[in-house]
Formats: sequence, structure tokens, C-alpha cells
Amino acid sequence: MASSRAQLVAEILWELKRADKVANFRLVAERAGFSAGANGRAMETCLKTIRRDWPHLQWWRAIPIRDDGLLEKDSEQVVKLQECGYAVEDAEGSQEHVVVSEIEAHTMSWEAPVEAPVGSPIDESLDDDDDESEENADNDDSRAEKQEVEGEE
Repeated sequence: MASSRAQLVAEILWELKRADKVANFRLVAERAGFSAGANGRAMETCLKTIRRDWPHLQWWRAIPIRDDGLLEKDSEQVVKLQECGYAVEDAEGSQEHVVVSEIEAHTMSWEAPVEAPVGSPIDESLDDDDDESEENADNDDSRAEKQEVEGEE
């Protein structure tokens, strides 16, 4: 049976696939509600489970936690990334590592859209519109009543 963490990470990998994006271990773990662990070990454990239990998920969309974004040259993850159209380039000062080109453009952002707080000018203007329409409706009713009374005279 898969761990609850692995299930949460699996759902996030599905989000990444639908958005055609990648994310580093830290972002994925935070989205799932836990820490990626020292050197990403908690995420690596989750990904092993995911690869075993859900082989159809694109596990390779989770990039190792290193802030430098280095991936081992010719690793299975680099091959999968390249197969899906992600360009990689040699890392500066390293013969054994590559980085995903323009990683920022390919990284998923889960920032929520900014919502106006309750009581903000936006909310108040919506309330004012409702008040005006109610007043207009009241005015229309009073006009109709006046016309009826005038018609009786």
C-alpha cells in the first residue's frame, strides 16, 4: 500500500503533467504538505513508491532539490525530460552534470490568484450596485402606484 505522502505527490505529478511543467522537490513536497527532507530523501522515497505503484505517472517532472538544478548527465531523468521537449545544457564547471534550459519558464507556480479581502472597496462597490438597483426598483414601484392613483381621479 502506498503512503499518504506518495499519494499526495502522485496527485501533484498529475497536475504537473496537465500543465506541462516541472517543479523542484521542495515545491512539490511543500504543496503536498511535508518537508522534502535532507537532500530530498523524503521526496526520493515517495518517487520510488510512485514509480513502483503508478508507473504511468511522469515522476521525472520532480527535479532534485539542489538549488543549482544540476542533473546527472545521461541519467534516466534527463533522457525523459529531453523526450518531452525540455532542452538541457551543460552545467558551468561540471563535466558530469546538466541543467534544464530556462528552468524558470518551465517551473510550475501554485501561487493563488489575489482575491479582494472582505470589506474592500471592490466588495463595497458591489454592495452599492445592489443598493442602487433596489432603490430603482422601489422608485419604479412608487411611480406605478402614483400612475394608478392619478388614473383613478
